[in-house]
This record gives sequence, C-alpha cells and structure tokens, in this order.
Amino acid sequence: MRIHLISVGRRMPSWVEQGYREYAKRLPPECTLTLVEIDPVRRTKSTSVAQAREEEGRRMLKAIPKGVAAVALDERGKAWSTEMLATELEAWMGDGRDRALLVGGADGLAPDCLACCERRWSLSPLTFPHPLVRVILAEQVYRAWSLTRGHPYHRGG
Repeated sequence: MRIHLISVGRRMPSWVEQGYREYAKRLPPECTLTLVEIDPVRRTKSTSVAQAREEEGRRMLKAIPKGVAAVALDERGKAWSTEMLATELEAWMGDGRDRALLVGGADGLAPDCLACCERRWSLSPLTFPHPLVRVILAEQVYRAWSLTRGHPYHRGG
C-alpha cells in the first residue's frame, strides 16, 4: 500500500525535510509514504481567503491518484491515538486501496477536499505549523506500522 501525503507548501526548512525522510525511509515496501507538495496560492490584495483555499483545493484534488481513498487532516476531525491509527492502518492495508492524507495550507482545506474524504483526522487540539505536521505524520505512520508488526520502536501503552 502507498500512502500519499498531499500537502500544501514547498521549500521547507532542512530540518523538516530531514525529519520527514527519516521516518518515511523506515517504512517497508508494503507500506510506503510519498510526499506530494502542492504550490500554495500567491496571495495578493485581490485574492480572498476563500479563493486561495479553493485553488489550493483544486490542485490537491488533481494530485490524488485515481482509486485512492482520502483522509483529511482537519482540526474538526476525530483525534486518534497511536493505537487507533495502527488499527486504521491495518484496515487500510487490508482493503487493498492506497490512501491520500490531505494537509491544507494556512487557510485549511477547501470544502471540495473535505467532501471527497472518507474520514477526518485531527492530530491534536493544539495548532501545529504545517511544516511540522509533515514530520509528525511520517513519524506516526511509522510508529503505527511498527505497532502492527510488534516492532520494538513503539513501546507506548
């Protein structure tokens, strides 16, 4: 199974790129994590928040491969423990479809992106900078995979 992390933003600081790569490379071929960066909309005085969000949403929807089930990272979504994510990951791997994790830009996800998603997942009630979300997601996907395989990386619970 492939997980496509579709995220608005480019040119991340090196610590973000290194952190993301560190966890993504630990995943085995049976569960890969691929980053797809979406260009943010350049905001001008005449560009409204809604217009920017809608355009970023169109770009994100184009980046979702056909047949892939999408999950929105959304502050209004359901919070999952690592154990719950591991259960989700097992189900995803069992149903044979790849997944796309959608991370919006500074103004969030467009309504069309939210509508196309099977689930809404909230990482935390805290607000994280978008670059950090990439690292957290990569680490949590790796942690959940390690939990499903009895790997010693996850020692929680």
